[in-house]
Amino acid sequence: MLTNPLIATVLIFALIALGEWLSIVSRARIPMLLTAMTGFLVLVWTGIFPGDILEKSQFAALGAILIGPAIVHMGTLIPIALLKSQIKAVFISLGGILVASAIILIVVSLAFDYATAVAGVGPLSGGIIALIVTSEELAAVGKSSLVVIPALVVAFQGVLGMPLALNFMRRYALKLQKQIDANTFIPMDASVMYREASSATEQISPLKQSLTLKLFYVFVGAAIGVALGELTPIHYSLWCLAIGIIGLKLGLLESKSLEQANSFSITMVAIIFVVIGTMAGVSPQDVLANLPSILLILILGTFAIALGGYVMSKLVKWDVLKGMPVALTALFGFPADYILCEEVSRSVARNKQEEKIIFNELLAPMLIGGFTTVTVASVVLAGILVKTL
Repeated sequence: MLTNPLIATVLIFALIALGEWLSIVSRARIPMLLTAMTGFLVLVWTGIFPGDILEKSQFAALGAILIGPAIVHMGTLIPIALLKSQIKAVFISLGGILVASAIILIVVSLAFDYATAVAGVGPLSGGIIALIVTSEELAAVGKSSLVVIPALVVAFQGVLGMPLALNFMRRYALKLQKQIDANTFIPMDASVMYREASSATEQISPLKQSLTLKLFYVFVGAAIGVALGELTPIHYSLWCLAIGIIGLKLGLLESKSLEQANSFSITMVAIIFVVIGTMAGVSPQDVLANLPSILLILILGTFAIALGGYVMSKLVKWDVLKGMPVALTALFGFPADYILCEEVSRSVARNKQEEKIIFNELLAPMLIGGFTTVTVASVVLAGILVKTL
């Protein structure tokens, strides 16, 4: 029965759905990937799932095709005008992952080896796409035994990052509260965000209104990116990301292109199948053997990202309690950053007006910080570092 592709797909999908449910009810404290990947490993190790259930499903094959379009989509997430309006948040988030990358590459290379350090750096500073880029290259250079490192780093990174960011955000919100009481609070100008949102309602060409054509344009961009990746020494993920950013700027692609084509959810589910597939050949011995390096990367990386955020906050003259959570968004990204803003503003505020003020002050830099690291910087970093293996 488990050899049927649909039944095999539904069983793996059930793990993803369970992870999503737990993430929602725990307010993102239990990452979806953590549940899905650990659940898959336990079920395979105990023999409940056959070892080749992913091959039987065949859904991961679709996910492999959709990686390029997903990266093009990521390039369309952040309008350049919005990045300019939150340039300090961009600098802080980049500073965090650059400091973390430097420290991990030095310390982990000395403690273990360079390949182990590279396996953890890209995924630590981002998410699923950086994980896949890193895992693909590890397999290509014969380092398949290390794929457990990026997978488990992505699974556990939010567990450390979210409580730390929440603590800093609460302390900053209490500072804002004192400023409000003293009538010294100056609200951040979020007009650019509203302008970007309103621009989405502008009239578009009939050729861009068809969902099929919208999806086709994204696939064309991804195909060009993959072709350029084969013709040049630059990784295809970087080409796809650049095509998304340039396509949005030139008006060839729409903002959030896969969402506009009603294809984002199925794309991400298929890609998560690919992520789970990176764990298919992992044994309990592999996990135990790599556990020390994974723990070192997670602990050292979290500290280094916060340190980078602290230093950059001082340089751009931001309150460090505001800047460090922005840097830490590299560890969890959206929607966890949005949920944290919501939770902090609701728990600290004494009335609805104050809640709105605190929420608006926290949201824009947190979202931009998360988008900068998880969607752009992590893919660039992973794409560059894997070529050094």
